[in-house]
This record gives sequence, structure tokens and C-alpha cells, in this order.
Amino acid sequence: MAVPLVQLTRSPSPSGTVGAAPGNPVRKPSWLKVRAPGGPNYAQIKGLMRELELHTVCEEARCPNVGDCWEHKAATFMILGDVCTRNCTYCAVSHGTPKAFDPLEPVRLAEAVARMELQHVVITSVDRDDLPNGGAEAFAGCILEIRRRMPDTTVEVLIPDFKGSEHALAIVMEARPDILNHNLETAERLYRLARPGGRYARALELLARARQMRPDGLTKSGVILGMGEEWDEVVVCMRDLRRSDVNILTLGQYLRPSGSHLPVARYYTPAEFDELRDIGLGLGFTHVQSSPLTRSSYHAWEQVTAAQGRGHSERSEGSLVQAIEGRSG
Repeated sequence: MAVPLVQLTRSPSPSGTVGAAPGNPVRKPSWLKVRAPGGPNYAQIKGLMRELELHTVCEEARCPNVGDCWEHKAATFMILGDVCTRNCTYCAVSHGTPKAFDPLEPVRLAEAVARMELQHVVITSVDRDDLPNGGAEAFAGCILEIRRRMPDTTVEVLIPDFKGSEHALAIVMEARPDILNHNLETAERLYRLARPGGRYARALELLARARQMRPDGLTKSGVILGMGEEWDEVVVCMRDLRRSDVNILTLGQYLRPSGSHLPVARYYTPAEFDELRDIGLGLGFTHVQSSPLTRSSYHAWEQVTAAQGRGHSERSEGSLVQAIEGRSG
């Protein structure tokens, strides 16, 4: 795919950029402060997750937007347990030996979707390198169970790389998710440090294959900023994702989950996120969600609506506009 050239050497960073001197911690800037979660919808969703023995990445990854999303009745379900077989140095999800695969999890998840009357659902998982197809069958099962109960609900899946298995990816794509998401996460130079179980080229190949398997679907990916990448490397990531024909891009600030995780190299300013959004749109992404608090699933329903102008003919615009908010109030 031809991607327009962009200038990689940028002008000095906008004033307000927060960087770290060598050996010194970085103080979190004011624009990253969020309210503590609470409210009736938050309590209801939390109770429902416990009742149905389901997990959300909102909790497991300590997402700063959990209060906002849950109050809008939006949650990202995390299937295949809450223990990951990989140990990415930026991620708060526990790692170790997972529990056995539960074949009834897709049924319970679809029940939650029906009870919440969701119109757009995001499903992700831990990495399950212990399973033959990395858990691809669980993703497919969730899609099919949701479609059986809620045929008008759109489904987005945020999948692991399945260790590059084309067969595993095909299992998911044959279930016809509305959006196939796999996050690139960081620059190629930092993969060994931040994402030792992953491969930069493998992630890009997965996204390109997903588009080839289903040209009428949407693909999506995200990059986390502040783990030590250079500005030019961020733009290279964006260009590489466009070469893989990705439609939707998310860019957000890395926040260190604990003292044992990768430290924050610097905080990007809101103005820099705006600049990157403009670059992304110029590269040809149909939608770019770019802000300090952006996460892959943050306002996912709005991302679908904005990006569906290309290559998404099966769902009408009206079925997406009210995503997550409920069918009729």
C-alpha cells in the first residue's frame, strides 16, 4: 500500500512537555488526573462481572478511564482468565500459569451483553500461549453467542498475536467480528524491552492478514507513548500500520502500573497528541483517537462510527451511533 511521505524530523516539542532527567522520576502532569470511579452504573457493572465470574481489562489493567466508561455502561471483557502467559514490562495484568480453559465463558459473556443491552461490545484476552490456537476458539465462540442473542450488536475483538498462527487468526475472522484489533504497542526498537514475547513484524503481518481475510471489515491498532521511543519512531509505527491497511488508530500515554514496571520516559502533552492525530489523518487512517488518556477501547463506539465510512457496509450507521448507551434508554 502506498503511504504518503511525512516529515520525520519535527520542530521542538510544544512547551509543557514533561521529560525525565537521567535517574530522576517523572512527575505526573495535571492533565492525567482523573476522578475516582463510582456511581450507580459502575456499581451495577462491577456486581454483574462478579456474579457471572467474568473479567474486564478495565480492572485488570488498572485503566484510568474505568469510572467514565462504566458510567456509560461500556466495559471491555477479558476472556480466558486473568493470568497471562507473557510478561510485558508495561502491563499490569498478572502473569504465570493460567487456569484451564472454560468452554462456558462465551455463554456467560453473551448473557452479560444481553442484560446490559449493549450495542457495541469489546472483547480482549490475556495471552494464552499454552493453548493450541492461543484461545482463538474462545473469541469465535463469544462472537457467535452474542450474535445469536443480540444480532444487531456490533462486536470488536482485541486479540493477541497467536504467535503468528494464520490458522488461529482464520478461526476468529470466520466468526466475522465487526472490528479486528491488535495493538502494536510500541516502536520496534523497544520490543525486546517492553514486549519480549511479541514481534513487531508479526503484529503488522497479523493486521495485514486480517484485512486480506475480510476486506469489508475494519481493523484497528494502538500505540502507547512514553516508554522511551523517539517522536520519529512513533510516526514510523503509524506509517507501518497504514501499510498493513489499518483503519483505526489509538494513541495514548503510558502510565506506570507499579514500581516494578517499565518507568515512564516522558509525558506527551495534549498538544503533541493533537499533532500526532493530524499526522495520522494525513496518512489515511479513517479515525485517530489521540489523547493522554486514550486507551484501545476508550470510546470504542465513537471510533466505529467515525471509521465506518470505509469498508464497513454490513452495519448501518444508525446501529452504531447509540453504541453502549442502550437501545431505548
